[in-house]
Amino acid sequence: MPQIVVLPHHVLCPDGAVIDAPAGKSICDVLLENDIDIEHACEKSCACTTCHVIVREGFSSLNEAEDKEEDLLDKAWGLEAASRLSCQAIVAEEDLVVEIPRYTINHASENH
Repeated sequence: MPQIVVLPHHVLCPDGAVIDAPAGKSICDVLLENDIDIEHACEKSCACTTCHVIVREGFSSLNEAEDKEEDLLDKAWGLEAASRLSCQAIVAEEDLVVEIPRYTINHASENH
């Protein structure tokens, strides 16, 4: 089973994490199921950028981003070449290293 290594995030995962990730699930679902409360303001419907992640390793193993996701990513804070919306990025058979950006474009978070 592939693993997702989550790099430390000052609020969501201060110590980082290593998570078993079943192939076929989105990165967002795997994180949420493992108590890493990544924002997902649109409830994972590919309508916002609050679940933006940067895939530091294993990016090429993910499913290809569709046009709608690419258009939304253009609005994400801290966009990089290896950025994905975690609700749309489906885990394959390769391990991933994921960074959750420090900020999102969401000015009001339900958790703060």
